[in-house]
Amino acid sequence: MQKGDIVLIPFPFTDMTGSKKRPALILAMGSMDVTVSFISTQLRWQDPTDLLLQPNDTNGLKKPSLVRIRKIATLDKALVIGKLGNIDPNQIGELDKKLLQLFDITG
Repeated sequence: MQKGDIVLIPFPFTDMTGSKKRPALILAMGSMDVTVSFISTQLRWQDPTDLLLQPNDTNGLKKPSLVRIRKIATLDKALVIGKLGNIDPNQIGELDKKLLQLFDITG
């Protein structure tokens, strides 16, 4: 697993009352954990830092989806159920720009 991979993982609710299995995009890997942003098919509202993905054979998604980059969690690697696919290098570049925007990092 590496940055840009899309995995299925139990993503925690923000109020910590539970979790839901959902696709998530890997942002960073550690030796024992993985930092991910959840992916949603709810397109009604889109944050400027969200990344829109269209389904294709590479990413493994079934519907147009948004990577909710603001919805970040660091979880134990053992929670990853499986890999669905990955995003392409151009989308990783776009992801990096959105992460810089989210965290207000100027370079």
